[in-house]
Amino acid sequence: MADAPTRELTGTPVVPGVAYGPALLVRGEVSPAAIERFGDGGYADGEAALAAYDEAAEAVAQSFLRKAGKASGAATEVLTASAGLARDKGLRGAVNKSLTGGSDLLAAVHAAVEQFVGIFTSMGGLMAERATDLQDIERRLVAHLVGEPEPGVPTPDVASVLVAEDLAPSDTAGLDPAVVVALVTERGGSTSHTAIIARQLGIPCVVGVSGALGVAPGTQLLVDGAVGSIELEPDAAEADRRVQVSREEREVLATWTGPAATADGTAVKLLANVADGESARSASESPVQGVGLFRTELCFLSSTDEPSVEEQADIYQQVLDAFGEDEYVVIRTLDAGSDKPIAFATLEGEENPALGVRGLRLSFDNPGLLERQLDGIALAASRSRTETWVMAPMVATVAEASDFAEKVRARGLKPGVMVEIPSAALLAHRMLEVVDFLSIGTNDLTQYAMAADRMATDLAHLTDPWQPAVLHLIAITAEAGRQAGKPVGVCGEAAADPLLATALIGMGITSLSMAAAAVRPVGAQLSRVTMETCREAAEAVLSAADPKAGREAVRALLDR
Repeated sequence: MADAPTRELTGTPVVPGVAYGPALLVRGEVSPAAIERFGDGGYADGEAALAAYDEAAEAVAQSFLRKAGKASGAATEVLTASAGLARDKGLRGAVNKSLTGGSDLLAAVHAAVEQFVGIFTSMGGLMAERATDLQDIERRLVAHLVGEPEPGVPTPDVASVLVAEDLAPSDTAGLDPAVVVALVTERGGSTSHTAIIARQLGIPCVVGVSGALGVAPGTQLLVDGAVGSIELEPDAAEADRRVQVSREEREVLATWTGPAATADGTAVKLLANVADGESARSASESPVQGVGLFRTELCFLSSTDEPSVEEQADIYQQVLDAFGEDEYVVIRTLDAGSDKPIAFATLEGEENPALGVRGLRLSFDNPGLLERQLDGIALAASRSRTETWVMAPMVATVAEASDFAEKVRARGLKPGVMVEIPSAALLAHRMLEVVDFLSIGTNDLTQYAMAADRMATDLAHLTDPWQPAVLHLIAITAEAGRQAGKPVGVCGEAAADPLLATALIGMGITSLSMAAAAVRPVGAQLSRVTMETCREAAEAVLSAADPKAGREAVRALLDR
C-alpha cells in the first residue's frame, strides 16, 4: 500500500505569525529557449564578448543599486553588497580567462561563477552565503545577455505563500507583504539573508524546510512562523480562524508604544540596529531608546578608498543626530572581512575569512585604520548631544579588549566589546574589568560555538540561537554583567524573537537591539510577563535538551 502523502512539513521558525494561502513556487531560471536562440552570441572575438559581459555586469549592478535606493535597513545593505559582487574584478578576470581559452560567453560566465561558488562554499561560515548571491547574479547576467527581463519573484494575483529553494537579497528586498503572506525555503538558517529581511518586513517565515519544493503549485498552505510548521491542505475554516487570531494579536502588538518594561516594572532598553543616517532616522520614529548596533562597515561597502576622518565624522553624525540627549548610540568599529569585503580594509586570499583577519584583527597590522575611525567617531560625538558608546567586533582576548578600551577612553568615549567568540563569553567577567559594557552578537556566537556554517541547510538545527550551548554562553556573559554592575546587551538576530527575549531578560540581559520592525512585538511581549516568569523562561531554555524543547517550554510558560 502506498504511503499517505505528507500533510505537514517542518523547518526552522524565523518570523512568528500565521499565514494561509496557495503555494507560489519560485525557480527563477532564464528561459532555455532564449539561451538556445542566443547560442554563442556571435561576437567577433573574445574582446567583444568581454565588452558585452562588462555591459551586462554594470546593468545588473545598477539594478541592485536602484533597488537598494528604494529599500532600507538590512535590505539596503545586502543589495549594495550584491552590486559590488556583480562588479567584482576577480569574477571578471575568471570570465576573461575562460574566453581566452576558447569558451563562449555564457559558458565563460557559468564557469567563473562556479569557480567562485566552489571557493566560497569551501570557506564555509559567512562566505558560504555569498554562493546564493553569485548564482542569482549569474541568472541576471545571462538574462541581460540573451535579452530577457531579469528573473525574480513574480507578483502573485492573490495573496500567496512564496516557496523556494532559497531566495537572494534581490528577491526578498522587494516583496510586498500584502500579496506575499509568508516565506518558506528549503535552504538557509535563522541568520540567512532571507531570514534577516523577512524579519524587517514582518512576513511569517520558515527556513530549512526539507521537501518544500515538492509541494505542488497552488497547494493551500498554513504556515506557522512561531513553531516552524507548514500544513498542506488544512481545513479551510480552521486555517482562517488561526490566521484571524494571529492577525488580531499582531494588531495589538502594533499599538505598543513603550517604553519597554516587564509587567512588574523592570525596565528593559530596546534599541535599534542601523546602517546609516536614513535607517537611524527611520528607527527613531519607533519606540526605541537609541541604537544598540551601528554597523559602520555597511557605509563603506562600495568605497574603494578609505574616507577621511572628516568624511567619516559626517556619516557618523547623521546617526547620532537622529537621537536625543536621553538616548545613546553604540557604534561598532569596522567589521570588515568575511562576507563584508571592503576594498580599503579587507585582506585578500584568505583560506577561511570567517576565522581570519576580520573585525578588530584588521587593526593589528594596520593600526591607523582603527585610529582614524575612532578619531572620526570622536569628532562626530563632539558635535552631537547624543551619548556615544563604541565597541569592537571579533574580540578574542582580554588583552585585545584592554588595548581597545584604552584607545576609546583616550578620546573621551565609552568602550565596550562584542561577544561573538566563545572565548569572550567564557572570560566575560575579566572583559568587564577593562571595558564598560558588552554586546552579544548571537549570529556569530552561534556559528562559532556550534562549529556549523549558518548557510548549511542540513545544519540549520545547529545554527539556531535557541541551542542550549549558545544560551549557556549568553547566561555566563549576562551573569558577569550583573556581578560587575555593567550593561550586557544582545544585538544579534535572537534579540528580535519575542519568545526568546523573555528568556534573555530572565538571564540578566539589560538591552535588546534589533531591526526597528521587531521592536513593538518584543516590547509588547515583555510587557505581558513578570520578571519572575522571565527567570523561569531562562531556566527552562537552559535545561532544555534542544531548541524545539526550549521553545515549547517557554511557550507553555507564557500560555499559563
